Amino acid sequence: MEVSTVTPQGLAEAAKLQGKIELIDVRTPVEYRTMHIGMAKNVPLDQLDPMAIMQARNGTQQETLYVICHAGGRGRQACERFHAVGFTNVVNVEGGTKAWADAGLPVVRGKQVMSLERQVRIAAGSLVLTGVVLGFLVHRGFFGLSAFVGAGLVFAGITDTCGMGMLLARMPWNQVKEAPATVCATK
Repeated sequence: MEVSTVTPQGLAEAAKLQGKIELIDVRTPVEYRTMHIGMAKNVPLDQLDPMAIMQARNGTQQETLYVICHAGGRGRQACERFHAVGFTNVVNVEGGTKAWADAGLPVVRGKQVMSLERQVRIAAGSLVLTGVVLGFLVHRGFFGLSAFVGAGLVFAGITDTCGMGMLLARMPWNQVKEAPATVCATK
């Protein structure tokens, strides 16, 4: 399925021309709090209900809905979910919030936290290492842990869906308590 995209500069230009656009950010609340685009509304991918969002738009379903994430992958998944229920006027922002900030466009910055992607790399690496060490020192069956994590990473790469990332996103340290943020004109 082909997902329409727009560059960060194209999105900024559309916002300037139209005055107001609808942009949803499908990252986790903690990622959103760390840095987001001021006009973006946070709707985490694991809580995304395309039908409810479109119904809440009160007759503006024909207007383009823009979707953004960290680098583009989750945004594409969100667009595919909208397409699956019949809404095709949904556009993914190429390169996500990272590309937006790298382009020097304004962002709202809050408390800095470790990215979900980095948490996944640390957890996967730790599990693989643990499986290897325990496999040599305790019982060969522990090598299965490393194989399981490796298979999960292959699956995540092929499907662009990461079960470990979804699990980590629900951990207490990735939940948000309201805190003030500041607007920055550049990265």
